[in-house]
Amino acid sequence: MRKPFIAANWKMNKTSSETREFISGFVPAVKDVTDVDIVLAPPFTSLAIASENLKNTNVLLAAQDIFYEEKGAYTGEVSPLMLIDIGCKYVIIGHSERRQYFNDTDEVVNKKIIAAKKAGLGVIFCIGESLAERDAGKTFEVLQREIINGLKGIDEKDIVVAYEPLWAIGTGKTATPEQAQEAHAYIRERLGILYGNNADEIRILYGGSVTPENMNSLMVCNDVDGALVGGASLKVESFIKIVTFRGEQ
Repeated sequence: MRKPFIAANWKMNKTSSETREFISGFVPAVKDVTDVDIVLAPPFTSLAIASENLKNTNVLLAAQDIFYEEKGAYTGEVSPLMLIDIGCKYVIIGHSERRQYFNDTDEVVNKKIIAAKKAGLGVIFCIGESLAERDAGKTFEVLQREIINGLKGIDEKDIVVAYEPLWAIGTGKTATPEQAQEAHAYIRERLGILYGNNADEIRILYGGSVTPENMNSLMVCNDVDGALVGGASLKVESFIKIVTFRGEQ
């Protein structure tokens, strides 16, 4: 059985002091949670303080992006080795906002995943379709392309896939459990073509306006193994409820 994986993507939110305050309230409340992998992904400027405050806890640290070179003249970028050095265990790659605003093409995403895995980082690999693509019946076509191109030449070890329908991110709209399961089942099928039976072990997260109110209904789906949480992860109380969803069923 796949262990649930729940990650908080804070995006461009929280200063270092706000990060420290969040962790001081969050970690004690989830310290006994052993049946869920819990991950926090603060902005780059808060990674150091988060790493310091998450030591010897059951909460793992992730970064929100990465560059595909180890070092060099790349002003403003952060390398895999820097993330490892600061204590990150995972990195989010291919998030729709990176693809939309910063030209992270499938090729760039692939290079970032290769670099992350080479350094020993786990990868939260994001894929998903826009509203126009869904309305045009191209959801599976988009997912297939992003999986094939993004995971080209990459083994399945330490890969977590996050399905994030763009039309449900920050909009308050959430895919129905049926829509989520349909997409997740297709993703697992495509992963099976790449990795055979090992695809059954890959965790596939749902991301898109996840809240404490809809978490349970999503998690009962056979192929939904957790969540990549945006806005609802910014408040201690709501993220605690999401992480402890299993006790509320």
